[in-house]
Amino acid sequence: METAPCSDCSNATVVDWDGPKDPENPFNWSTSRKWLMTITALTTTFVALMNGTIITVAHEAINEEFNVSDATFPNSYWPVASWTMGGVFFCLLILPLMEDFGTRITFLLTNFVFFIFIIPQAVAQNFATLIIVRFFAGGCVAVLGNGSASIIGNLFETEMARTKPVALWVVAYLGGSSAGPLVGAPIFAHLSWRWISYLQLIWVGALLLVNILILKETRGFVILQRRARKLREKGENAYTQHELQAEPLRQVLLTSIRRPFKLLFTEYVVFFSTLWSAFTVGTLYLFTQSVEQVFVGLYNWTPVEAGYVQAAVFIGEVCGWFFSLISARLYFNSSKRNKEIPETPIPEARLYLSVGGGVFGIAGGMFVYAWTSYPSMPWIAPAVGLWMVGMGSVVVVSGIADYVVDAYCKYAGSAMACFVVGENTVSAFLPLATSSMYNTLGFQWASTLLAFISLLLTLAPLSFIVWGKSIRERSPFMAEAMLDKRADLMGEPSNGPAREIKE
Repeated sequence: METAPCSDCSNATVVDWDGPKDPENPFNWSTSRKWLMTITALTTTFVALMNGTIITVAHEAINEEFNVSDATFPNSYWPVASWTMGGVFFCLLILPLMEDFGTRITFLLTNFVFFIFIIPQAVAQNFATLIIVRFFAGGCVAVLGNGSASIIGNLFETEMARTKPVALWVVAYLGGSSAGPLVGAPIFAHLSWRWISYLQLIWVGALLLVNILILKETRGFVILQRRARKLREKGENAYTQHELQAEPLRQVLLTSIRRPFKLLFTEYVVFFSTLWSAFTVGTLYLFTQSVEQVFVGLYNWTPVEAGYVQAAVFIGEVCGWFFSLISARLYFNSSKRNKEIPETPIPEARLYLSVGGGVFGIAGGMFVYAWTSYPSMPWIAPAVGLWMVGMGSVVVVSGIADYVVDAYCKYAGSAMACFVVGENTVSAFLPLATSSMYNTLGFQWASTLLAFISLLLTLAPLSFIVWGKSIRERSPFMAEAMLDKRADLMGEPSNGPAREIKE
């Protein structure tokens, strides 16, 4: 990420695609090839995300071996907390540095480093080692998650084409964390806790080989840079537009850190969207603690048996995918009544079903989970509440993320970085309060408190729907995005870089 390397940039030949049907353009690849790469990337992301929570079912054995106590504080959760915080730092500091390397090398290199950091998880001789190495493992997984999302964006050109793969990405992103205890439970039931990591080495290593064979470079400007490099080797003064406009590394890092926080603390929409998404994801991590506490306390189950209950959350998340597709249909149909930019979907239409997911899915599920948590009730009753929360979480996270991306356009990357910081931070620290909250308030009122918080946060997207147009007009970032959309619709140059808001 250096400044333009050419000696005579003004006379450089700009390398671009050979027309709209250039076969090397990933947008023009066959549908089967696109989906093969998408499924490979999403499977890798799903499996990697299980690493975050898969050891939670074995916390008692880990505590015993390393002389760690949960008597006054849930210290056994620190390996998960460090894992999620690794995601925050890697996405803000490491990811921008790897942008120019392309999706393939970034994905494969990160996957390999992740594989390496699973080894010390299996052989750790003290608790501190487990916490430290999981910080780096979590950082790698965050980069993998972002990488799979980038692959989807590079392969599918239109919003409509991206609908299904992006919805599947949300399921992989949330479902991987929820499936961790579900997969870890049968392993720990028959083997020692270290075998949870040993088996991860096997399947992560196998997937790494699959990725090497299947994944190709999908980032357009990287493919074009290779063309330009070949032309330069022949003596031509050829460069891509990306190379000519490259920023210094220092500026890239400053922007990647500064702009997300500027958006977070100056943009009403970004702040409350981050809060809503972070609480939703944090709740799923909270279940890795509360489900065991509730089901062991009510039904005298073992932690391993309680781990199987996470299947309810995971099944709910899979069901949520279908509702995400319905939400997308509502969004695209809204273009018929858009008077602001005719024939363009209304950004707030992304939120219609998300509000329902927040009210009836997350809050409603929490109420069910709360008030069926009695020994006299069958275990399936609170599990239904977990299923509802899982389903609502996918609808909420996919809807709010799509809305922010649509409303902020070229600033969407910085806005989504806010989501990464918020979701990982809340996932790190909210579950640390679970034990105290459920012991102090009781199973019923602790979950009820979470339900009321969910209802309160749902007021934010409701306000976006009601006052969306005026909110967008008052925001300099969203107002610029709307101008760009209108210019694109009319076939005019957007002048985006010239109008770009100064930092």
